[in-house]
Amino acid sequence: MGNKPYSDRSSYKWIILALLCGLYFAFGMIARSIAPLVTPIISDIGISFAQMGFILGAWQITYILISLINGPLIDRWGIRKALFAGAIVISASTLLRYFPVGFFSLLFAVALFGVGAPMISIGGPKAIALWFEGKNRGTAIGIFMAGNISGGLAVLSLTNSLVMPAVQHSWRWTFVVYGLITLLIAMVWLIFAREKPVQSPEENISQLQVFTCLIRIRKVQTILLMGLFSFSIFHGLGNWMPKILETGGLSPSLAGFGAAIPLVSAIPAILLVPRLIPGHLRGKAIAGFALCTSILIIVITNASGIPLIAGLALLGMSNSGFLPIMLLILMDSPEIGSKYMGAAGGLFFCVAEVGGVLGPFVMGALVDLTGAFLVGGFFLTFLAITVSFLAWSLKLEKIPSGD
Repeated sequence: MGNKPYSDRSSYKWIILALLCGLYFAFGMIARSIAPLVTPIISDIGISFAQMGFILGAWQITYILISLINGPLIDRWGIRKALFAGAIVISASTLLRYFPVGFFSLLFAVALFGVGAPMISIGGPKAIALWFEGKNRGTAIGIFMAGNISGGLAVLSLTNSLVMPAVQHSWRWTFVVYGLITLLIAMVWLIFAREKPVQSPEENISQLQVFTCLIRIRKVQTILLMGLFSFSIFHGLGNWMPKILETGGLSPSLAGFGAAIPLVSAIPAILLVPRLIPGHLRGKAIAGFALCTSILIIVITNASGIPLIAGLALLGMSNSGFLPIMLLILMDSPEIGSKYMGAAGGLFFCVAEVGGVLGPFVMGALVDLTGAFLVGGFFLTFLAITVSFLAWSLKLEKIPSGD
């Protein structure tokens, strides 16, 4: 049943979207699963903050190397098989985290995540571009991104309060639990996912030619830079957030809940923002969100009590618009569309994840040098201001409403 094309686009697309959300839930859960376990891992295997920062960004390194070839693989295998393969690799990466005894063994297990992750983060938008049109694309991309956020929210809020106590406070068995959940989600996807029939044959053009044409587009160049700096902010702040809050005096359990606040506030925003913002105003919207983020980073790295809680909640709202709006700009560009969204998504995430590597590493290195997160906060603030300027410079066309 699973490998049959399904032609009723108007109905089955919502089932496909629900399945995609499940996969992105697993992605978000595993991507953030180390953050609430930083303290016991550092203590157990004896690594420095800089080494942990490198491990936090390790999967982005393999992601960068793999993402450019994912477009052709997704086209060759189809969405169903490609995303299943990605989910299986993610599950294996998580289960292998039971075994590390030092820096390099944990580094390998985490880096493996980056082999499977591009299939989901690139294949998901590709599937949405195929199955949805017009404003429904904004709705679909928002719901898809909410799956990622929900996975992160679950792991940050439940790891130290529920999962760790349930497994006798073993960070190793905690990873096993998350790996098995991911495996179950992968099997559900394999059973129920179907392909969207391709209605016209693809041109016989090499992937190198596609990438070359995409890179020459000024709008794409700007989006790539925005992605690079945005991911530095997301991963640099997100991966270290529990430790930032612990340093501010919170217990590991409370720090996990605190780190989950931006994810809670992001969900309603990410469901509404992509659909409601007109296509020609998307650049201005990102500029506003980035400027707010620059202010909130300083608040979070310096405040406590009510101001800290408010800052965390507002950060989730301001951050939520970055990624879905950038993907929609690419998706709705006449030069890209659903036809080249796989290649455009691969190129975008390849460049953006360079920032995903540098963000956590630079933050960890600055903590080793200064003993605090303050300087790292100023570094991320500068990047957010840069994103604001780049986004404001975008010139975008109006988008038809579609179905």
